[in-house]
Amino acid sequence: MKKFILSSLILASLTLSILSCDDETNAGGVSCFNGIKDGDETGVDCGGSCVPCATCDDGIKNGDETGVDCGGSNCEPCTGIITISGEILADQTWTANNVYVLAGKVVVDDGVTLTIEPGTIIKGQKGTGSLASALIVARGAKIMAEGTSEKPIIFTSIDDNIAVGQQAGTNLNESNNGLWGGVLILGYAKGSFKGDVTEVQIEGIPAGDTFGLYGGDDDDDNSGIFSYVSIRHGGALIGEGNEINGLTLGAVGRGTVIENIEVVANFDDGFEFFGGTVDASNLLVWAQGDDALDIDQAYGGTINNSLVVLGETSDHAFEVDGPEGAYEAQFTISNTTIKGNASTPGGEYADYRSRAMGATNNIYAYGFKETSDVELDNNGVSQNFLDGKLTFSGWEVAGFDNSIFVEKVAKDADGNETESKIILNPDFTERAATWTTEVVEGSQTVGADVSVFNWTYAKAKGAF
Repeated sequence: MKKFILSSLILASLTLSILSCDDETNAGGVSCFNGIKDGDETGVDCGGSCVPCATCDDGIKNGDETGVDCGGSNCEPCTGIITISGEILADQTWTANNVYVLAGKVVVDDGVTLTIEPGTIIKGQKGTGSLASALIVARGAKIMAEGTSEKPIIFTSIDDNIAVGQQAGTNLNESNNGLWGGVLILGYAKGSFKGDVTEVQIEGIPAGDTFGLYGGDDDDDNSGIFSYVSIRHGGALIGEGNEINGLTLGAVGRGTVIENIEVVANFDDGFEFFGGTVDASNLLVWAQGDDALDIDQAYGGTINNSLVVLGETSDHAFEVDGPEGAYEAQFTISNTTIKGNASTPGGEYADYRSRAMGATNNIYAYGFKETSDVELDNNGVSQNFLDGKLTFSGWEVAGFDNSIFVEKVAKDADGNETESKIILNPDFTERAATWTTEVVEGSQTVGADVSVFNWTYAKAKGAF
């Protein structure tokens, strides 16, 4: 509970009344000055208005100040809980002295810029299906969310007891997932879609919500800056088998900055790239429910210097699909460290599917099960590997065994597995040996520079 110290000069007695208030909110901030003892207040407030919220520069030592203030008008703004819902139709700034609550889907509309100050906390309300909470940056909109390593911007659940000025609460951990939705940024860059259409609806958003469209022909599209952001406890269920990712990037263009982001305890994927050309760096995923880094629909950017730490229910570190239409583009994943979890029933290195095209280079992997593998899921992927459209180089694996790289799974049009076998011919197995080296844990020469993640919640909780 935030306390606001007020000095009220009562002319009759010239006494100073020190009063406090709870966190009632209205559109202007905190409506705490109504002269009534409300809820769990420790005193009765004095009446008046929310601004200014404290006479902190009055030359009087008030409450727990560490010195006597000097007069003036430099009070901190009112601190409160501000609920946001629906479409944002004009430029807006969210400030670090408030907690913002997403009530359902909040959409930054075309032509609008949402600015979020460093250190700001955003909490998603509970809900599934159409009631799931999420922040959606529509095509043509911008998000300017520039945190710092000292003051990251934090997206979390309404259940999280984190408060203004804090970087972590005390009541949730990496096992608490699916408590709200996530963040979606949509753009006008190219993607490869079925039927060679130029735009489609993003997963997790019902088809009737046109703000969920993504795709176009502007590979330089700019959706803003998203930097030093922590996204926690999301992935609410939208429909059967359809959840929101921690950060979803739909056809986001290379004019956008995506860097220094962590996703913790998301029920579905950590990051998912649907087409687009945006480059992303310094990404961390810990304890996701499905895949950590997921690529679809001919994503053509580079993901550099990432760290994946699988949890007890995690599936793959990488899941990569290729183009769905005629348009082709090739991804790059480079300089990435992936940490397995031997207790998880999934816990695989990677799954390459559906004509996957691109390069996966300089990967350090450790902590995986002996049965973990890199999967080439169909003949199209295998052919791309043979044709040089799908390449691997510089993998160093603690506990390396060629068998982990030789499973091929065939699936029918509905995605049902029809065949799984070990490839015993040179097409893949012998080539795998040329790009994979066994190393002792800690002696690797490739992978991520993990020092860039020292600011994260995952580091504070000992995930790596």
